Amino acid sequence: MLRRYEKGLGGGLKGAGMVIGVIERIIVLTFVLVDQYTAITVIFAAKSIARFNELKDRKMAEYYLIGTLLSIAFAMIVGIITRLVIGGRII
Repeated sequence: MLRRYEKGLGGGLKGAGMVIGVIERIIVLTFVLVDQYTAITVIFAAKSIARFNELKDRKMAEYYLIGTLLSIAFAMIVGIITRLVIGGRII
């Protein structure tokens, strides 16, 4: 799966942001379904470390924050609705 990204390791990887977003939502959804809401902070930490230098630019930081919050909120909403449908408690 990662072979298509090997050649572009010098700079940004084409399509990597989409893959990261999908993985991020899967992890958040999993955390919600197993009632581990606080573990979601690990995603923020990992992404912030990876983009530390880029976040010095205010526009980039705002773009990053909006995208990450929307992605996590979407996955949490799907997880909460799923838990309600299967009869689990939310918190």
